[in-house]
Amino acid sequence: MVWRAFLFDVDGTLAETERDAHRIAFNQAFKDHQLDWFWDEKLYGELLDVTGGKERIRHYLNNYIQDGSHQSHWNNLIKEIHQTKTSHYLSLLHEGLIPLRPGVKRLLEEARAEGIRLAIVTTTTPDNVIALLENSLGKHSVEWFEVIAAGDVVKAKKPAPDIYLWTLKQLGLKPEECLAIEDSENGLKAATKAAIPTLITMSEYTKHQLFEDALLVTNHLGEPHLPCQARQDDGWTHLGVVDVALLHQLKQK
Repeated sequence: MVWRAFLFDVDGTLAETERDAHRIAFNQAFKDHQLDWFWDEKLYGELLDVTGGKERIRHYLNNYIQDGSHQSHWNNLIKEIHQTKTSHYLSLLHEGLIPLRPGVKRLLEEARAEGIRLAIVTTTTPDNVIALLENSLGKHSVEWFEVIAAGDVVKAKKPAPDIYLWTLKQLGLKPEECLAIEDSENGLKAATKAAIPTLITMSEYTKHQLFEDALLVTNHLGEPHLPCQARQDDGWTHLGVVDVALLHQLKQK
């Protein structure tokens, strides 16, 4: 048996967007709205336990600021902050400041060549997804993906399995026919709850996480000139590149 579809997360999986763009864009948005908030790298790493940009702002407000203002005021402001943040994020993408992680383009092209269906499964907004794809892979790369499950397409975000279950329904596939490619424990939990086997490519913010239920854990997908490593119980082992052939082998085990 072989995989029929690869389901890709975006932030931290396709590119190091959390470190190189989202945090920066959030801080620019706070400044634009005359807020003295600042998310440094350590704090942002903690806030990533909360998926979704608006949800992350609300969590910060409730747990770090604890402002007693009327709820409706903050509901509107959170929406405005997030819109401003998205604008800054898109500007960073259009400036070409966010490269894809090693091996991402190669694996996508291999999958397409072998007839493996592709989907995006992410909590980020559709506009963010499209901008990243077009600026990294070309204008028509959005068409590579049969399904783009993004943003608020479902109410409950990762680690809930809803967005994966929705994607399976759109594809008309069974969980065991698909491989999820994620970078975080929240993503792994979401896919696992949907019974989808999962490959983890650790990102800068998630390299400390355990990923006990993953099919394979790597530091990235690898390139011929930049081989990747696989994490095992007793340390790291040389892997080379994660290609379609290797992933099919994993399915046979």
